[in-house]
Amino acid sequence: MLTIVLLIGSNIIMTAAWYGHLLYPNVVTYRVVLISWALAFLEYCLAVPANRIGYFDEGYSGAQLKILQEVITLTVFAVFSITVLGEGLRWNYLAAFACMVGAVYFIFRT
Repeated sequence: MLTIVLLIGSNIIMTAAWYGHLLYPNVVTYRVVLISWALAFLEYCLAVPANRIGYFDEGYSGAQLKILQEVITLTVFAVFSITVLGEGLRWNYLAAFACMVGAVYFIFRT
C-alpha cells in the first residue's frame, strides 16, 4: 500500500511539473524549465522509494509497478485536466482508461 501512496504523491508532483506551467503563458521558458526540474527532483524523491519498496518489500514485479504507475498517472492527470486546466473528459479518454484498467487486470493475473 505504501508503494501506491508514494506513486500517487509522485504523480501529483510530476503532473504539476509537466503541465502546471500551461497556466502561465507569459513566464519565459527557461524559468518554467528550472521550476519543473525542481519539482521533478521532489517527484523522484517519492517515485524511486515507491518502486524500491514495491519491488523489494511488497513483491511487485517490474511490469506490475509500471502498469500501476501508468494507471495512477492517467487518473491524476484526468483530475488535473478537469480541475486545473478546465478541460473535459471525452468518451474516447474514458475508453482508453478502461483499456488501462484491463491492463492492470491482466498484469496481476497469476
